[in-house]
Amino acid sequence: MRTQNLSHCVYQHQYHLVWGTKYRRKFLKEYVKADLTESFFGTVKRHPTLHIFTLNVDNDHLHLQIEIPPDMPVCEVVQLLKQNSSRALKKRFAFIRRM
Repeated sequence: MRTQNLSHCVYQHQYHLVWGTKYRRKFLKEYVKADLTESFFGTVKRHPTLHIFTLNVDNDHLHLQIEIPPDMPVCEVVQLLKQNSSRALKKRFAFIRRM
């Protein structure tokens, strides 16, 4: 595990997040997975204190192991990731927009 430093603390916070698609629809195909992972890593690139260790995507859910600093709430990070990935996928794929 990585040890990270802030101005007055040292931390090792890793979270294993799992979430599914709406109604567990199986639309995360190979061509959608590429854009989804690109969206996640783009979000992490804009927030340099975040770090993705592993990202596994199945047809109807995903597993994400991420490091989140103590000054960012976990719910805010999940909101950022879901918001940006949803926006990117709906912009690119019309069938997701119609669901």
